Amino acid sequence: AKDAKVDLIIGPEEVERLGGAPREARRVASTYKYFLAETAVMPQVGRFLGPRLGPRGRMPMPIPGQTDIRPIVERLRNSVKIRTKDKTVFSTKVGSTAMTPEQVSENIDAVVKRIESVLEQGHLNVRSIYVKTTMGPSVRLV
Repeated sequence: AKDAKVDLIIGPEEVERLGGAPREARRVASTYKYFLAETAVMPQVGRFLGPRLGPRGRMPMPIPGQTDIRPIVERLRNSVKIRTKDKTVFSTKVGSTAMTPEQVSENIDAVVKRIESVLEQGHLNVRSIYVKTTMGPSVRLV
């Protein structure tokens, strides 16, 4: 995990301690997007941190022991999680000011293709697509 430059590494004792400190556990659950846990530690994580991570949709991905996690960490860092429960409208971040317009358009294309592949009727379910900067007006693409 240190070789993969993981931001936070928590041992089994720390998981148990966080279970008794709900404020700190909530802070950890809100600070980080993704969690990985060794399969041997998953019962402890579920017991102590499950009430904080589960409702936020951030339960850890179980990883077998002695597995190289660098490709998993890199994939998670380059991914975007889109979750919609009962809403027909959702939004997601597709780029930053440091990116070129071509990179942003590639990200938009990847997100739209993935969404269409998950929907039952594909592109027929997508009524419109808008792109918007943080403080700027929205621009309709489709």
